[in-house]
Amino acid sequence: MNVPEPSYPVVASPPSSSPDQPTCLLCGRGGGHRSVLGGLLWRCESCAFSWTAAGSPPPEELYDESYFRGEGYEDYFLMGPRRFESGRRLRWLLSVARPSSLVEAGSAGGFFVEAARRAGIAAQGVEVSESAARFAVERLGVPVRVGCFEEVAPVRSVEAVCAFHVLEHVEEPREFLRAARDALVPGGWLALEVPNIGSAAARRLGVEWSGLQPRFHRWHFTPESLTRLVTDSGFEIVRRDTTVFRYYMPLRYRWRHVHHLLPADLAGTRSPRLTHPRLGDLLRIVAQLPTGTRRRKR
Repeated sequence: MNVPEPSYPVVASPPSSSPDQPTCLLCGRGGGHRSVLGGLLWRCESCAFSWTAAGSPPPEELYDESYFRGEGYEDYFLMGPRRFESGRRLRWLLSVARPSSLVEAGSAGGFFVEAARRAGIAAQGVEVSESAARFAVERLGVPVRVGCFEEVAPVRSVEAVCAFHVLEHVEEPREFLRAARDALVPGGWLALEVPNIGSAAARRLGVEWSGLQPRFHRWHFTPESLTRLVTDSGFEIVRRDTTVFRYYMPLRYRWRHVHHLLPADLAGTRSPRLTHPRLGDLLRIVAQLPTGTRRRKR
């Protein structure tokens, strides 16, 4: 696979035997990686996959109530914006698949689970943050269990696993995708959304790009790297595209801020559209598990 090389600023990298250069998650190359964005990320010389250079605490220590009340996520439990966002995600999923049951990994406040259940889907969530899961159960009345998705499997197999802005956070993305396979019926669906480090905005803004967040985001995906990881895990890609951040902004907000939002997107994608094949800020994939797939025993 020929992977375009992102034009990130590069600094000299330590010797390939450095213990700070783990084996590349995507291609398995051990060492010889380049330091990019002033040392914030490692970039594999072989496959161009990128990951955060500094380690971080496990998810259960990072995603407490302060994460959802600060760090730029002050609106995480606002009903209006989150229901609008969840409605758009559900329509996108239903434009490809029609699952009768699903589990959302990293369901946060439970708004997507709520939207799915209102659409007649038997939906449930798994969320590592106790405060977010409590909000989902007590305020929205939807079933969300506390824990890591890899450890808290759904009671019964489901027809779809959804994970929006989760894969960049997890400790072991391949293990997460194995857990998704185990949760799905043969022919089931996988829906993912992550920040797109191959976006026009990421390349233009560098360390100022809002999707970077190295304290929380361990892995940084391009359309090519996410496709490779998902297909290596046994799924078949059905749809792949990207969106600009405006996609999740209500129309009234977009019009109010059109003078600074639209020019930036036009400069990056050369289009006023909210979606783009590869240059938008957010990367989305819908994949399917082949019908003949044999599942691991749980």
